[in-house]
Amino acid sequence: MRVYSAYDKEYQARPKQVKKRVARNAARRLMIRKHGKAALKGKDVDHKRSLKRGGSNGYSNLQIRSRKSNRADKT
Repeated sequence: MRVYSAYDKEYQARPKQVKKRVARNAARRLMIRKHGKAALKGKDVDHKRSLKRGGSNGYSNLQIRSRKSNRADKT
């Protein structure tokens, strides 16, 4: 179990970070509704065009990828 420092807790409570987390969770819920929870077990929901670069949480911008491949191409 990871032990979070006081700084980490404070950082994650910042409005900007809360907004990002809400967006990620909304994308995952959408994919669960479309594909089922079992299809996403051990996988990540990837934004084809990142939110930071103007992408959206629309279904056409989302894809299911393995955790390893999704996290490998992030810089």
